[in-house]
Amino acid sequence: MKSKLLLTLFAICGLLAFSQPSLAQGTARGQFYTKADVERIIKRVEDRSDAFRKVVDKSLDKSALDGTRREDNINEQIKELENAIDKLKKDFSRANTWQETREQVQTVLNEADEVNGIVRRGRWKRGGPVKSEWALVRNDLNRLAGVYNLRQLVP
Repeated sequence: MKSKLLLTLFAICGLLAFSQPSLAQGTARGQFYTKADVERIIKRVEDRSDAFRKVVDKSLDKSALDGTRREDNINEQIKELENAIDKLKKDFSRANTWQETREQVQTVLNEADEVNGIVRRGRWKRGGPVKSEWALVRNDLNRLAGVYNLRQLVP
């Protein structure tokens, strides 16, 4: 009787131990993601967007747009993207599962879509640093969009 009780108790503890980590993981588009996997993508998006901002600043300072309202608008849109990424990162760290931050990812993608349009329409040198850095950011954002089954940014 004692061994049966211990076996039942062990089975219950095992189920509880395995059910807790499942809160921080899930599947999207047939790919399995843990919260740590998604957190790494978000961190890379944040790092690359910082590098992108610096490249744009440098490029604009050397362009005919330097000191214009257009330069201010471009910088403001990039800042809005970075603010959305920062909020996503903050909310993500508080969430129990990566799926809880789908709305914040959509906000980031909306802001990124605006920046994507700026880069696509702008007179940035093809293969130059602005387009190259943005391609890295866009690829990571598209990977994040794929995780959450959201619309990706067009190249």
